[in-house]
Amino acid sequence: MNTAIITPVLEPVKAPPGFVARQGELDDQTKVTIIAVLVACALILPFVLGDYRLFQATQVLIFAVAILGLNLLTGYNGQISVGHSAFMAMGAYGTVILTSQFGVPYWLAIPISGLICLVFGFLFGFPALRLQGFYLALATFSLAVALPQMLRYKGIEQWTGGVQGLFMDKPNPPAFLPVSPDQWIYFLTFFATIALFWAAWNLVNGPIGRAIIALRDHEVAGEVMGIRASMVKSLTFGISGLYTGIAGGLSALSIQFVAPDSFQMFLSVTLLVGAVVGGVATIWGAFLGALFVVYVPNISESISGDATWAVYGAFLLFIIYVMPNGMAGGLEDLYRKLRKRSAKAQTGT
Repeated sequence: MNTAIITPVLEPVKAPPGFVARQGELDDQTKVTIIAVLVACALILPFVLGDYRLFQATQVLIFAVAILGLNLLTGYNGQISVGHSAFMAMGAYGTVILTSQFGVPYWLAIPISGLICLVFGFLFGFPALRLQGFYLALATFSLAVALPQMLRYKGIEQWTGGVQGLFMDKPNPPAFLPVSPDQWIYFLTFFATIALFWAAWNLVNGPIGRAIIALRDHEVAGEVMGIRASMVKSLTFGISGLYTGIAGGLSALSIQFVAPDSFQMFLSVTLLVGAVVGGVATIWGAFLGALFVVYVPNISESISGDATWAVYGAFLLFIIYVMPNGMAGGLEDLYRKLRKRSAKAQTGT
């Protein structure tokens, strides 16, 4: 096969000399400034928030990682999944079992659990290659429904705790850090989130990411260009499972408890809602989606305790109607409009 056909997909495209981003897009310096400000604010949060608010902030980071994992699969590769609660369950249970029953340090148990989810996701992705669209969604749905029941099975109750679940000790911070255990869990989750988002950004903008997106846009054309669809799609499923499994491990570390009822189908729906609301096929939209799924239910309950989910649904419909491309796309559109207005005001047109 002519290698020139494959080159546009596998090699990065370099901007020509003097290239300037189209009007309304953030330049690199502005992006770095925004990221630096957000990181600085995030590092200050543990010292100004109470324990409950800090717990919520930690949950936002955890959900951001899980939603990003789902977005890599559904948003960038086009494979619909409504079963990612199963990967969160595997990551959470793997972390608790490794720490409590095998004495593995928590900081090592979480990545090990993530790797287990990567292998399982990769293996699950191979038979799922025969399925497309709603049929794939149904297969992942069966996974989400079956796993909580399997965790209750008495034959493995000594490992999983059955319906009672398992408890995990709250980790103490290193002796040289003057922070509380809750603050330490937040910082650990925060730096893990930063590393995973950075890795996802490099993945999406690299050769593998371009192959993933090419298969989503037109699988036949991608295969003609030399992309091995079976390997790329299975690998994407595995990477998605890795991210969601690590999120599950961090969740177990934050809550110090896991049980089958914590990973029901509703959790998968929550992750899917976060991905769509935040912005499908966006990296930083996962964080916006996490803010929505963590805080909007509480806001809805404060507005109406008797009709909490009705208020939640109203919020959801409003965002989808106002921002059809998700919150990330809506904010980008708003920024472009403001830039255009500013440019017109300066030129007097």
